[in-house]
Amino acid sequence: MERTSAWSTYTSENISELDRLCDRYKAFLDKGKTERECVSYAVELAEAQGFRNLQEYIEEGRTPEAGDKLYAVGMKKMLVLFRLGSRPLAEGMNILGAHIDSPRLDVKQNPLYDTDDMAYLDTHYYGGIKKYQWVAVPMAIHGVIARTDGTIVNVTIGENDDDPVFCFTDLLIHLAQTQLQKTGATVVEGEKLDLLIGNRPIDNSGLKEDEKATVKANVLAILESKYGIAEEDFLSAELEIVPAGKARDCGLDRSMIMAYGQDDRVCAYPSLQAILDVENVERTSCCLLVDKEEIGSVGATGMQSRFFENIVAELVALTEGESDLKTRRALQNSRMLSSDVSAAYDPLYSDVFEKRSAALMSKGISFNKFTGSRGKSGSNDANAEYIGRLRKVMDDAQVKFQITELGKVDAGGGGTIAYIMGNYGMEVIDSGVAVLNMHAPYEISSKADIYEAYRGYKAFLTNM
Repeated sequence: MERTSAWSTYTSENISELDRLCDRYKAFLDKGKTERECVSYAVELAEAQGFRNLQEYIEEGRTPEAGDKLYAVGMKKMLVLFRLGSRPLAEGMNILGAHIDSPRLDVKQNPLYDTDDMAYLDTHYYGGIKKYQWVAVPMAIHGVIARTDGTIVNVTIGENDDDPVFCFTDLLIHLAQTQLQKTGATVVEGEKLDLLIGNRPIDNSGLKEDEKATVKANVLAILESKYGIAEEDFLSAELEIVPAGKARDCGLDRSMIMAYGQDDRVCAYPSLQAILDVENVERTSCCLLVDKEEIGSVGATGMQSRFFENIVAELVALTEGESDLKTRRALQNSRMLSSDVSAAYDPLYSDVFEKRSAALMSKGISFNKFTGSRGKSGSNDANAEYIGRLRKVMDDAQVKFQITELGKVDAGGGGTIAYIMGNYGMEVIDSGVAVLNMHAPYEISSKADIYEAYRGYKAFLTNM
């Protein structure tokens, strides 16, 4: 079915609203290049809108009421926000779920070494990446270092104009004859992705006779001087290597955004903004932002953890009395948009897409009835009845949307958190924004799709 470009339907008022939303989204991308940073900034935005920490209600023994705005944080890497509705929680919630982790390189626990007057940090890539895309690109270091005295050092190097940047080096074309005969999967090996961080030996004036003036020693001296951290502190550090630089408008018409981390912050931010903006809902509205989706949603901060279930149980206990049955009812009776990016149709690589079912840029928010791969393996598969109701909600709100799939049946595939939430028996469908260059250092999205996602999420929270 033919879908028109959302741009062709906008008034000047729509364009102004779109521009304001996308400017705020770019700021979110710049301030939230890691899961911790996303959660911290999202909490800042939520508290400015009157949201209160659920833990305060628990400690005060206070009963939340319809209209109250609450949030809870899990290990500084997960966040759930609630806007309480007028109907009992056991009747279910309208949930927007997205993930805030993105492909990157993580610094190992014993990372620092030098060789031939070059200092490096050893890394391990996180999530699915084409490794060759990450070389010869300016990189920044984001994260935290936990010292043995209990203090936490926040680290961000490479984002300010006067900061140094870092790089994964590549082989010059003149000597790359053998390298270029390798497959794309091996042209750059994971063990070659060590981050170049220094080349200058330490001043030997203060060294003892048996000490060498090494580049590593100079790097450690800088770390000690600037951050008060020693080499042993890498043992309890979480440092992520991400592309340096700000989110930018893309195209002469400024119709797109090019930035790191849009999978899946391009869905996380409109979801967050939607719950900040909706008011007077009947069914409790919920925005859930989680970690670890890129590696299977595992661990204490992934969707497979009990974090969300436990928080819902706490909320049920405060509002309706402690009840495992009511908690399970609240989850089963909920409806969810599992928001994750769709693969945008790329005319230059059309051979892996089935165009009639592909997500086209600027055609609105994408809904995927199923995801998975090769026979829908690992997929959630939404009910026809649920999709029918969802279509009506979008049509009534005049939201531009498209029903899509990832690519050709045998071309590959991917998964989301939808099947995990489906285990509760709730109705779930995948939704999101079409993205070009997915999992590359810089991804591209259409401002129109971001705007339609925000409008669609608001309509879902209010009317589904």
